[in-house]
Amino acid sequence: MNKHGDFVNFSICKQKYSYFPIIRHMSFIARRKQTRQISIGGVKVGGGAPIVVQSMTNTFTHDIPATVAQIHRLEAVGCELVRVAVPDQAAVEAIGPIKDQISIPLIADVHFDYRLALAAVRAGADALRINPGNIGGGKKIKAVAELARERGIPIRIGVNAGSIEKGLLEKHGAATPVAMVESARRHMALLRSFDFHDIKLSIKASDVARTVEAYRLLASQTDFPLHVGVTAAGSLVSGTVKSALGIGILLAEGIGDTIRVSLTRDPVDEIRVGFEILKALKIRQRGPDIVSCPTCGRCNIDLVEVVERVEAALLTKTTPVRLAIMGCVVNGPGEAREADIGIAGGKGHGVLFKKGKVVRKVREDRLVDTLLREVDAYETRE
Repeated sequence: MNKHGDFVNFSICKQKYSYFPIIRHMSFIARRKQTRQISIGGVKVGGGAPIVVQSMTNTFTHDIPATVAQIHRLEAVGCELVRVAVPDQAAVEAIGPIKDQISIPLIADVHFDYRLALAAVRAGADALRINPGNIGGGKKIKAVAELARERGIPIRIGVNAGSIEKGLLEKHGAATPVAMVESARRHMALLRSFDFHDIKLSIKASDVARTVEAYRLLASQTDFPLHVGVTAAGSLVSGTVKSALGIGILLAEGIGDTIRVSLTRDPVDEIRVGFEILKALKIRQRGPDIVSCPTCGRCNIDLVEVVERVEAALLTKTTPVRLAIMGCVVNGPGEAREADIGIAGGKGHGVLFKKGKVVRKVREDRLVDTLLREVDAYETRE
């Protein structure tokens, strides 16, 4: 940061990601909370490292080809950590073969059976996600903590509003933010009592208000890195709205070291939405930032179809470039003058423009291909 409290530009030419400068008009973004740093399979989390975007597979983990294929799709759109469910021994036995075929760290999600957690560590998982409240008593947690410490494996304590211990529910009357934080602190203290400190915490609810309040409270009481998200957020539209609000509010307040957008959807969409949240806050950018008009009576092309074609074609692009796809050749270029490259549709033809200035006229059926070629050329120049 400079003397004004603004983030400096960490953009590095030719690298995969770019980090936006946070300038004066974005001053609502708080200084990021300094947390301890842990390492998950080489990916740094907390301690000033870039905010990490992660997801979870929805395949049966023991179906190795299907799980690997899904992880490859997640990798292609920028997923940096991936979690798999480990409900049984068949899933444990798949961890090694899966890891051999992917490029990002693998986190084992284990509930109810500490023996599966031990087996997952031995099988090569890069981290564990557990809820100590449902995985067994003190001796069982101690065994997991000691093996994880021996292997250098971090543990995420994942507290959800739906899994608060009965005693805490009776004490607080419901799964309140205070009850959730008390649960997290109890589990954290248990791991630390066994001299285990490579801890990441999450404390999610399915509603935005409770999630935000719980994280605010927890962030004020610990310096362990925090994984943030709204759990079971819902389908593409409702889940995106809840996640953008919950995660966005917390990130804007400087809270959060890793994020997961939880959608009842292809997990690839979780990564896409996650990066869109970071882009909107000007924290990180991966790939094109696309702006498009909402259409009106002047629009003479199928702008929805055009935008979807462009998004699909650019899904795996990593170079930051601001694109505009507008429906009107009269006002479009001017309205999107900050875009690096843009197209605006007309009746039978459209225009290619750059920084608000029309470059040339283009046949309507060639608009998308023209834009994609310009993006390729932009990448080459960068």
